[in-house]
Amino acid sequence: MRLALWLLGALLLGGIVHLATVLVLPTLASQDAYARVSAIAPVNAVIAVPPPTPEKAVMPFMDPAFAMSVCRYDLSRGALKFSVPISQAYTSVSFYTRSDVAYYAINDRAAGRRVIELDLMTAAQRADLPENEEITAADRLIVTSPTNTGLIVIRALVPEEGWLASARGALAAAQCRLQ
Repeated sequence: MRLALWLLGALLLGGIVHLATVLVLPTLASQDAYARVSAIAPVNAVIAVPPPTPEKAVMPFMDPAFAMSVCRYDLSRGALKFSVPISQAYTSVSFYTRSDVAYYAINDRAAGRRVIELDLMTAAQRADLPENEEITAADRLIVTSPTNTGLIVIRALVPEEGWLASARGALAAAQCRLQ
């Protein structure tokens, strides 16, 4: 009986240490996606991300079937105007905080247009917007960022090698600028 209690205590302590480690390590990581992108991307500008290789990828979990671009944003000086034309196959846009928490995503099918356009701002900036009865929610998509800094990741599917130039062209036309 005494041995069983010791084993149960050891298992419980091991589980607590494991959970604490899993929860704390992401906050201690120095080479997260934001830090990696900061080395190659200026603030409030869209840049193409080099395709992943078996030895190196700029961001974690990159899929070689997608062409990618990224915008590292900073909303401390104002709201951001974002637009990207959709590619032939599939286009998606994902928004992440500085600490790699995804908070919004949209794809070309949900946008229903040839261009995904939106305004990105903090809650305080959104509260400062004047009420305009002529502009409805259908006319203007506003995304509220929980933090001042973060990443916008744009992906365009490349189902065949011949579509690569078209996908990269759509991503090259993306804009991420202060209003």
